[in-house]
Amino acid sequence: MMERYPDIEIYLQCHDIDTIARWLSEALGGPVDFRPAGRNRWRCRISSQDTTIPVLLIDNATEDFASLWFDSDATPWPRDVDCARQASQALNCKVRCSLGSWQPGDDPDRFLQVNADGEEHVIDWPDSGQ
Repeated sequence: MMERYPDIEIYLQCHDIDTIARWLSEALGGPVDFRPAGRNRWRCRISSQDTTIPVLLIDNATEDFASLWFDSDATPWPRDVDCARQASQALNCKVRCSLGSWQPGDDPDRFLQVNADGEEHVIDWPDSGQ
């Protein structure tokens, strides 16, 4: 059985909040209403299938990527990489995520990058220049 992560975080090279909201609405099956939550931050709670998923979007969290964090294990994706793959296809953009469930001692700069065409490779980030 595949391990389900307690939360999901991906980094999107997409900055159109409306486009991200439409994808989330389709993927999670509930309305998405992002509300400002500080400088370059938006929050929402998506209710779907008897659960509510808190979501935080931070535009330009690093380089030119937005951070999208789901504070729940009730997403349709068991792991960050599953979410990243779907997001890259749906949003037609580059997406980055952790290689796995992070543990103390893991290299915090190793990420998986999924391109819009589905190509995947491991990068050192933020120093990758890719």
